[in-house]
This record gives sequence, C-alpha cells and structure tokens, in this order.
Amino acid sequence: MLKCLNKNIFKESLKLNKNNILLNNYYFNKNIINYYNKNNLIIKNNNNSIINNNNSNNNNNKYKRLFSTTTNILKEKKNNNNNNNNKINEFKSPLKNENEIKEFDVIVIGGGHAGTEASAASARVGSKTLLITQSIDTIGVMSCNPSIGGVGKGNLVREIDAIGGLMGLAADESGCQFKVLNQSKGSAVHGPRAQIDRELYRESIHNLLWKITKENGGNLSIKEGMVEDIILDEEEEDGKKTIKGIILDNGEIIKCKKVVITTGTFLGGIIHIGNKRIPSGRMGDKAATALSLTLNRIGFELGRLKTGTPPRLDGKSIDYSVMVEQVGDDIPLPFSFSNSKVKYDQRQLKCFMTRTTEESHQIIIDNLSSRPALESGEDGKGLGPRYCPSIETKIERFQGKTHQVWIEPEGYTTDVIYPNGISISLPEDVQMKFLKTIPGLENVKMLKPGYAVEYDYIDPRELNHTLETKKISGLFLAGQINGTTGYEEAGAQGIVAGINASLSHQNRPPMIISRSEGYIGVLIDDLVTLGVTEPYRMFTSRSEYRISLRAHNSDQRLTEKAFEFGSASNNQLQALKEKQSLLDQVYNKLKEIKKSPSEYLTQCGIENVHEKKSLFEILRRPHVDFNLIKRYLPNDLLEKIPPLYIPIIDSECKYSNYVDKHVIEFNNLRKRENQLIPPSLNYWDISQLSTESKQILSKARPTNFSSASKISGITPSALFSIQVYIKKNYEGNERILNNNQNKNFNNNKQQQQEQQQQQEQQQQQNII
Repeated sequence: MLKCLNKNIFKESLKLNKNNILLNNYYFNKNIINYYNKNNLIIKNNNNSIINNNNSNNNNNKYKRLFSTTTNILKEKKNNNNNNNNKINEFKSPLKNENEIKEFDVIVIGGGHAGTEASAASARVGSKTLLITQSIDTIGVMSCNPSIGGVGKGNLVREIDAIGGLMGLAADESGCQFKVLNQSKGSAVHGPRAQIDRELYRESIHNLLWKITKENGGNLSIKEGMVEDIILDEEEEDGKKTIKGIILDNGEIIKCKKVVITTGTFLGGIIHIGNKRIPSGRMGDKAATALSLTLNRIGFELGRLKTGTPPRLDGKSIDYSVMVEQVGDDIPLPFSFSNSKVKYDQRQLKCFMTRTTEESHQIIIDNLSSRPALESGEDGKGLGPRYCPSIETKIERFQGKTHQVWIEPEGYTTDVIYPNGISISLPEDVQMKFLKTIPGLENVKMLKPGYAVEYDYIDPRELNHTLETKKISGLFLAGQINGTTGYEEAGAQGIVAGINASLSHQNRPPMIISRSEGYIGVLIDDLVTLGVTEPYRMFTSRSEYRISLRAHNSDQRLTEKAFEFGSASNNQLQALKEKQSLLDQVYNKLKEIKKSPSEYLTQCGIENVHEKKSLFEILRRPHVDFNLIKRYLPNDLLEKIPPLYIPIIDSECKYSNYVDKHVIEFNNLRKRENQLIPPSLNYWDISQLSTESKQILSKARPTNFSSASKISGITPSALFSIQVYIKKNYEGNERILNNNQNKNFNNNKQQQQEQQQQQEQQQQQNII
C-alpha cells in the first residue's frame, strides 16, 4: 500500500473510487501513483523510504528514475531526513523559460516532435523564434512507444537529418537497440529502426535545442504557457486575414508574424479508460481545449481521430524464459549522416516477443461492452490507425488469429516495459486479467493502464505544400493536427513548416520537397492533395519513386537543397561533397575494370557470363555483393571506403538499370490519365496494392486512371501498380476491351446530349 504525503487529498480521493482515482491531476491506480509536475509530492512506501527504481547492476546512476512514465518525471522535494541513497535524481533541463521578450518573428505552439523540429528549423533559417510549451520538462518526451523509425518511418528520420533536423541525432545518442527491418529484401524497402531510452532521448533533444538557443544569433527562445487564442489582422491581405500574435491563458499577448501549430493529441484531447473520460492529450497534461475552439471560430472544420497506448509493465515481474528473444544488428546503423556510429553501440538491450492466446481473446470479447463510447468514427469504436489498431479491434477484425506482443524496454536504468501491439482502452481490471493470459506475463504487475485518446484535427486539404493554411496567411500546421500518426511523420512536417514559416517571414521563396525528392514530399503531397480518412502512416509502398528514395541516399537527395535555404549546415554540405566524391571514384573504377568468366567470376559462383563485363555490371546481379569483387579494386581506394558506404555502393549498382526505367514508365502513366480501367479488373489480384487500396478501389470501381487518382487514399504508386498489371495481363484483349468501353462511353455521352437538347427545347416552349 502506497502512502501520499498529502494524506487529506489521498483520503478524500479514496472515497471517490478505491481502484481508479482522478483528482486535481493526481491519478491513483491501485498500487502505483503517477505524479504530475504541477504538484510537489513525494511518494513513500510503508517503511517511509522514497520509492526508487534503481538497477543495482547499472553503474550509470545519472539516469535513475522512479517507475518512469513517458511524460512526467518525479521531482524530489528536498528532505534532510532522507539519506543520499534514497534520493531520486531530478532531470535538469538546460533550457530557460523566456519571460521578457514580447515579440518574435515565428511562434511555434507545442513542444513535441513536430514542435521541436519546427522551432529549431525556423531559428536555423534565420528568424527570431519562440517555442511555447506547457512545461519545459516535457519537451521532446516520447508519449507512446519508445522507438524511432521502421519501414517508411526510418526513411523520414534520415531525411529529417539530411535537411538539418534533430530526430536522427537524438536517436543515435539514446538508442538502446538498433535494427534494420526488411534486410532480406532490397534496400529500397529497408527500414532503419531503434529502440530508445526515453530519458536519454529527452535529454538529447534538450541539449540540441539549448545549443541552438546559443547559436544562430540566439534565434531560439522557450516559454512555458498555454496558448488560448490567435490574434488576426482585421485588414485582409489578398483576401486572407494575417497573423499578428497569440494570447496565453493568463492573458499575456505576444506579437509575431507567423505561427506554427503542432499540438499533437492535445487539441481537444480526451483520454478514455473504460467509461472514464479525462480531458488530456497525454496522461498528466492538459488538453488544448481553448485553442481548438479558436480554430473552429476562425472557420476551420475540425474532425476527430483516435490513437492509443498499451499498459506499462514492471519488467521484474515478467518471465522472459518463455518468450522469443529479439536482438539488434551486430553493427548498429546510425540515423544521422553526421555519425559514423551510435553512442551505445556496445550496450544494446534485448527485446522479446510473445503472443496472445485464445483465453486472452475471450476476455476481450466478453468485455467489449465496457469499451469507451468514442466520438470519432461512425460506429463509436473510434477512428484509429488502420495499421496500428487496438487489441480490441485486432481481435474483432482477425478472429481466430493470435497476435504478437513485443516486449520492449524503455531504457537502460528502468524496469518499465512497453508491450508493443496491445494498445487497449478497456477498464483497468479487464486489462489486468487480459495481461495475465499472455505467456510470460502470468505474474505481471501493471504500473500504468493503457488508454485511448481522441483529439481534433483539421482537414489537411486546407493547406498548401508549404503547410501554410489557405484561409489564414502566416498560419502553419504540422503533426497530428493534420491527421497523421507517429513521431516521424510529425517531425517531418514540423521541419518543413518551420523552414517555410521562417522563409515566409523573410519574403524568400518556399522550400518544397517533391514526391520524387523524398518521402517527406510524398507525405505532404498525399495530405494536402488527398486528405485523410484515418490517421496517416508512412510506408515505402506509398511512393512511386521508392526505388530511388532509399534511406541511405537521403543526404544525396536533400542536403544540398536544404543548405540553399539555410536549414542544413555547412558541415553537412562539406561532408556530403566528400562522400559523393569518394563514391564517384568507386563507381568510375567499378565501370573501368572489366573481367571475363575465367578471371575469378566462375569460381566465385557468378555464372552465365559469356563476355567481359565491368565490375559495376557484375554487381547488378542479384546474388553478387561488393565483398565478392572488392579484391579487384586498388588497395588505396579500398582503404578509403567506410563500412557504412558498402551498402550504398551495392544498391546503387543493383538499382541503376531500374531507376531510369521506372521514371520513364511513371511519366508514361501521367500521360495516359484517361486510359480506361477494365470493368472486370479484380484489384485483389494485384499483389503490389495495399489491403487498404484494394478495399477502396473494389468499392469505388473507377472507370479510368484520372478518376482513380482523385480517390482519397489512392496514391500514384498504387496507380502505377494497376497500370503495370493491366499492361501485363490484358495486352491484346486490352485494346478490344477499351474500344468497347469507348463505344459505351460515346453512346452514353450522345444520349446525355440528346436529353439536354430536349430539356432546353422544353424550357424554351415554357418561356413562350
């Protein structure tokens, strides 16, 4: 039984609910009390000592923490009666609260992943920037899963780094397990991913921001506060009102020319646990309700989306022996192009995998009536991410299948475990019963319940490609407010919005990343062109240029462009030039050196080579890699090649033929937008299409590519896959089929014209 020093509040709370208590931002859950920053409490156990989550086997005492949560750090109230061994180290941010300056060029609202990237980018590009956040301590906090990257997402992180962002650098400083996903496939779909120590990541973000506050002329300032209103100029510019400043909840006015809103799940956020509703975007922090009302008043139509998080578990109560061990790569791949290795490359932690059981599913099914009634979606079940659904949705949607549960550590010096794959919003007692049916979790202790959170978003079709709103000049939006989900998608939008807000203030041309230049361009183009019908998540399959947009060439695609706009540094540009120069030397030498079958090729398993070919051509073959042919390169050149460059060389050779061909084919697709789609086409036969695309197209049945391109959720990549399938499977029949369709189309058109003429004649007769 835990005791709280403020006994009166605790006793009063117990009267409300013995198991689940919410009062004045204190949230009590059975044996664990999560402390929220606004209250100065010390939590003690029965023997009157401060609860500590020390790991005696870990020498790094700097990062001790108490049942670490994602959003709030326990602050020790100094007590001379306690000895040093019982004290909990408090995180001390180097960032200072700005209270003096009352006017800025750009104000960024929200200190999450989008907000930190936006504010840092705006300052780098040259504008006086203010980042406003509820609490400086929560800047850079990972609200949900303790990981960065993945398939598609890892590409975004590397692109953020290539244009001067923070996320990759922070991940390299705080990662505790690194793994490239999809390594058995081509490098175009590789997904760099890292398990992250939450506290180290937050500390790294704070240090990076602090560095920016001291550099670039001190362009970046931080302020604690809640924005309640936006000040607009009454005089319209080009038919649009313009930004003049913001108003805080204490009535303070701060003037500015540009505003970037990055409120994440806090915009009108409500947390759901069973029938309990808590106005919040993250457990322990206030929802931005007033700002939501302001945006609605301005004229933006708000929608509702849902996301969720699983319970947090005590790692000491888990039986790992019955689980499948998951280890990282032997040589961790850094996210940042500025790093040759990650900080803790010799200290990677293990993850584990278990699965749900039939008993697990039955508990969920028996308690579906206690799930919260949600506002988003049409069925009251919430409009959440299709590819990251709650465990309730998984069990309903995929009956008879068990589901993977990834047991992920939250850091080096905590026993808190994040069970990835079981986001849940049922009552806490149900969550506890469910957890104990999973192999390895029979005796588990739940430190914090899972929950769903609903929040407001604005239709991203209200935005330009700069992420500036069409309604209000100088107002930019980034992150989940635009209908996306995930840290990486938020960070990608944040850096683009911050750059363009700063450029706009300086009356400079905007920085637009096209679909062919990067996944950031794909993300933004999908949002502003197609909108969203559910939280948007990035996949490599969303890009028609994915063969070219490989994670390891992000700097080659974007750094020089970002440098021209002031976002990437001179050091980044020089490093890119040196890298490109060395790679060019290697490619030229590979093209120059030619070998015949008798010269080593046959004996190392390279068959069907009947004439001399260059090493570059030989490397195009599927089962040939750089290590097979490197002996033919000069030693002085080999010694210059870093290990990180070898996958780049391999993939550049292998994809060289396909890239040009792919671009030509896609350009041909654009020219044939009016090509008809066979009415008998079964979209489920096209393996390259996502399940989402197959469902949408099977229901819509577009008649041609032009109409298909206008369907929300259908990307150019999907259209390209359809065209390739039609070309391959219809061929000679396609012409006959299309001719028949054209005849039907012309007949229908003629009938419509005749009907229109008859209507016009009838109208004339009526007039007479």
